[in-house]
Amino acid sequence: MKPITDIFPILRQPAKVVITMHQKPDADAMGSSLGLAHYLKKLGHTITVVSPTNWAPWLNWMPGAADVLNYDKERDKAQAALAEATWLFCLDFNIFHRTKNFEQDLYKAQCLKVLIDHHREPDVNSFDFGISNPAKSSTCEMIFDLILAAGDENMLDKEMSSCLYAGLIADTGSFRFDATTPAVHYMAARLMEQGIRHTEIHSLLFDNFLENRLRFMGHVFSHRLEFFYEYNTALIAIPKYDLLKYEIKTGDTEGLVNFPLSVQGIKLAALVIDREEERKWSFRSKDNFDCNTFARTYFNGGGHFNASGGGSKDSLQETVSKFKQALKENEHLLQ
Repeated sequence: MKPITDIFPILRQPAKVVITMHQKPDADAMGSSLGLAHYLKKLGHTITVVSPTNWAPWLNWMPGAADVLNYDKERDKAQAALAEATWLFCLDFNIFHRTKNFEQDLYKAQCLKVLIDHHREPDVNSFDFGISNPAKSSTCEMIFDLILAAGDENMLDKEMSSCLYAGLIADTGSFRFDATTPAVHYMAARLMEQGIRHTEIHSLLFDNFLENRLRFMGHVFSHRLEFFYEYNTALIAIPKYDLLKYEIKTGDTEGLVNFPLSVQGIKLAALVIDREEERKWSFRSKDNFDCNTFARTYFNGGGHFNASGGGSKDSLQETVSKFKQALKENEHLLQ
C-alpha cells in the first residue's frame, strides 16, 4: 500500500469515483464518506457513495445522504458505478468483510483502491494507496487532514464541514475520549468557521430518537444488564424478542454499551445483540484493557484499544457462555 500523499497529483484529474464505508454505518463512516464526496466533487470528480446496508434514520440530515446508495436494495446501481470507477475509496473500515454482501464486489473491482481508516491491523494487501492511523480520533479527522495536506483548506464549506463535524463529535464522545488532541480542537474550530450549526448537529445525532427507544433502554437496564464485579465487567445481552417487542430499528442501540462504564469500578462493558444472521458484540473499556485483542481473540472482531466489536454464529446463550469463560481467562487483566 503506497502512501496516500502519492494520489494528490493524480486527484487533479477528474474521474469516476466510488466511496464506500462499513455496514450499518455510524456518524463517522457516513460523515467521512459524505465529507470526502463534497470535496472530490469540487475537484471535478463524478461521485457515487455506497453504503453496504441501510443506516440509522438520524443520519439522514447530512448533506448528500439522500443520494447514498444502499447496496442491499440498489445492488445493480452500486455494481454499475463500481465497474466504471477509476477510484474506490474505502473509509472507516480496513478489511473488506466489514462490508457484508458488498465484500466480493470490492475484491474483484479493477479500479485503484484507497484506504482511509483509523482501526488497527489493516489488510494493506487489498489497497493500492492509503493511510491507517489508530491514533486519530476519527476517519472524519483523517479526511480533514487529507484536505489540508493537499493544500485545499480553502475548499472547506458548510456542507462538507457539517458532515465532518458530525463524525468528529461522535467518535470523540463529544470531545471526551483520549484521542481528543489539540489537532481535534483545531479542526472543530476551522469547521465552525464555515458556519456550521454545531448545537443542532449534536442534537440531530444524540437527541433524535422515538419514545420506544427510551422504553427499550429502561427494559434493558432493568432486565438484561448483569454485573460481574469480580471481573470489573458488565454485560448486556439482548434477545431477538426484545428487538421485536420494542420495534428496534438500525441505530437504536447506538451508544448503549457505554452506559455501564458509568458504574464505579467497571472496567469492561460488553453488549451482545441477537441479530438475524449472527450475534453482534460491542466492547468498551477504561484504562489499559485492550478491547481490540479481546474481540479478535474470542469473537472474530477488532477495532480500537478501548472500543471494538465482534460477532458469533453461536446462539445467544452459547456466545454469552463463551464470554464468561473469556472473563475468567482475562481476570488478571481486568483487575
